Amino acid sequence: MIKIGVLALQGAVREHISSLESCGVEAIAIKRKEQLTEVDGLILPGGESTAIRRLIDKYDFMDALKEFARVGKPMYGTCAGLILLAKELVGNNEPHIGVMDIKVERNSFGRQVDSFEADLAIKDIAESFPAVFIRAPHIVEVGENVEILAIHNDRIVAAREGQFLGCSFHPELTDNHRLTAYFTQMVEEANKKRLV
Repeated sequence: MIKIGVLALQGAVREHISSLESCGVEAIAIKRKEQLTEVDGLILPGGESTAIRRLIDKYDFMDALKEFARVGKPMYGTCAGLILLAKELVGNNEPHIGVMDIKVERNSFGRQVDSFEADLAIKDIAESFPAVFIRAPHIVEVGENVEILAIHNDRIVAAREGQFLGCSFHPELTDNHRLTAYFTQMVEEANKKRLV
């Protein structure tokens, strides 16, 4: 059985773990980089991207996270997690983990008080998904191998590139686990390939 980790430095960790468990998957809160070897996939939760980055640096996670991606293990970033995955950030010279071929703009839907919910059609996942946007980023540009999964008000808000999945919103704050289930399937498929 696969195990999926949730990077537990800051953000909506408990909610992601609960969503994974609702999908029948063993979930682990990742607090030390050594734990990354125990899991087959990793969720980078929403929160505050600069705070998460500071903690990544403080606990020496960066090389381990890049290696996790390099060996082909799936990673899924929500909100701040999407920012961490992006190869390019608007107004910022340096990416964070920088493994997904997308360009992301932070806080593009306004501040905390501008938070909202919207029903989204997400390709291959749901015709109507209750997406919660909180100080959400959006994807400004995608590379040629990136599949756009959802658009809201002409802005790309979910995409996939191979083993990487990212969205602008917080699926873990709803009772709808279809995006988590989709990522679980990605992890199962990647695991089978690695074991062959």
